Amino acid sequence: MGGSGLDPARVAALKEREDAAFVEMRPRSRELWASGQAVMPNGVPMSWLRTSYDHPPLFIESAGGSRLRDVDGHEYADFNIADMSMFTGYGPAAVVEAVSRQVGLGSQYLLPTEDSIWVAGELARRYGLPLWQFTLAATSANTEVIRIARASTGREKVLFFDGKYHGHFDDVLVEIEDGHLVPEEDGLPHDVTTRTRVVPFNDLEALERVLSARDVAVVITEPALTNNVGPLMPDDGFHEGLREVTRRTGTLLAYDETHTQVVGPGGLTRRWGLASDFVTVGKSIAAGIPLGAYGMTEEVAAVLQRPDGRDDDKPQVAVGGTLFGNPLSMAAARAAMSEVLTDDAYAHSQRLGSRLADGLSQVVAAAGLEWTTHRFWPRSGLSFSPSPPRTAAEAMEDFDVPLRRLLRVHLANRGVWDAIVGAGPTCSVAATDEDVDAYLAAFADLIGELV
Repeated sequence: MGGSGLDPARVAALKEREDAAFVEMRPRSRELWASGQAVMPNGVPMSWLRTSYDHPPLFIESAGGSRLRDVDGHEYADFNIADMSMFTGYGPAAVVEAVSRQVGLGSQYLLPTEDSIWVAGELARRYGLPLWQFTLAATSANTEVIRIARASTGREKVLFFDGKYHGHFDDVLVEIEDGHLVPEEDGLPHDVTTRTRVVPFNDLEALERVLSARDVAVVITEPALTNNVGPLMPDDGFHEGLREVTRRTGTLLAYDETHTQVVGPGGLTRRWGLASDFVTVGKSIAAGIPLGAYGMTEEVAAVLQRPDGRDDDKPQVAVGGTLFGNPLSMAAARAAMSEVLTDDAYAHSQRLGSRLADGLSQVVAAAGLEWTTHRFWPRSGLSFSPSPPRTAAEAMEDFDVPLRRLLRVHLANRGVWDAIVGAGPTCSVAATDEDVDAYLAAFADLIGELV
């Protein structure tokens, strides 16, 4: 049996059937993919668009609200929502109007606009940190947080928790393999592991052992690990212990809310009352217009303050980019946070997330399967074990990738676009009860065939 307790042969047979149907139903996508092979590696403009799924790429014509439409005319209730970057839903009117107006006024000046003050102030209100800077993605926000932390502490090393994902840059692309740190992917410097430390999530003893050397500049973590191995929830007292040991060892603490910000205004930082030196956000705060941001305390921001501009004798921290803080991103973020990502909108998505979790639990229980349903406000999903995992190692023991791949292609063939492997379905603020019904009906159909 697989990690899920289901027959691998049955899973493989259904996967073969669904893959064949997926390809047959999408001739125009096949044609475009063939054309793309001549001008782009893997036939797609970014490698993840081929490697995120094992089925052929889907070419999209348009989207609106909670729905995607592909070039073959199929419509999908979207529970991946562009890896949560479209949590606002597609084409919210307020953002469309704001972005259209700003393009007419100029999409880039390399000078500040009033909108940037509003957006920084609103992020400060939501997340509780007073000073903010902008990038084009959360990857860049985390990169700059590390550089500021190094400048502030005089230390070089960075610590992450096993199972993390915080972007695609050198320091974070390190993992534990057979008890040793190794690069996660090719193309990284041979010495990339020398600056990085990785310990299990929820293991305060391991954390303290590493931080006691007092050579780690910053710990970066999601408040709950959600971006690679499914939700790993913190043990009671974990965050209090994390904050205590970082303060005691002179280590800075950064919470990456790029994915967890969907739980409500201010993310888990606000919901759980967390204290940190940095918070990073990205993706949905500008409704899919490129934007990342990071907030910080006045103490750590001191290394950036330059009262005399370029004539200041203080060394300059390696931050910034030509398009960072551009007026288009600022206009989109102001519209998204003021008119789309409201308290009522978050409450709506959370209600649908609960409905989805309830439905998944009922289907699983009726089938006699000992699986656990995740309940993460607007997001749900499954662990193929009787209890939720506490660490990445536990999560991987019952991950059952073949079953997860079958689930996503089966749902796609029935008009539901599921989350990527390692995530879980998320209800956007534009999602509807009909979307949840479609997901549950397709899921129940598959479980019926499997058991």
